[in-house]
Amino acid sequence: MSGQICLIDGCQARVYAPAGTRSVCKDHFLGFLTWRRRRGPQMFRKYAGMTMDERDVIVGEWLQTLGTKDLAHPIPGL
Repeated sequence: MSGQICLIDGCQARVYAPAGTRSVCKDHFLGFLTWRRRRGPQMFRKYAGMTMDERDVIVGEWLQTLGTKDLAHPIPGL
């Protein structure tokens, strides 16, 4: 994952965790986890058993829910 940037357009932070076949930074990953948690405990069990392509669909749903305030953030320390 080194050398990659967050899948959120405009976010230049380093990747922290996978989100489907792509990756997100730590801040966006925490937002993704919160979104999944709000969908209920069955989402965590279901997501764990999914293939990466199936996870891409879930990540796509999450991306559609992001408001402009949740989009790109500056790189810390710049």
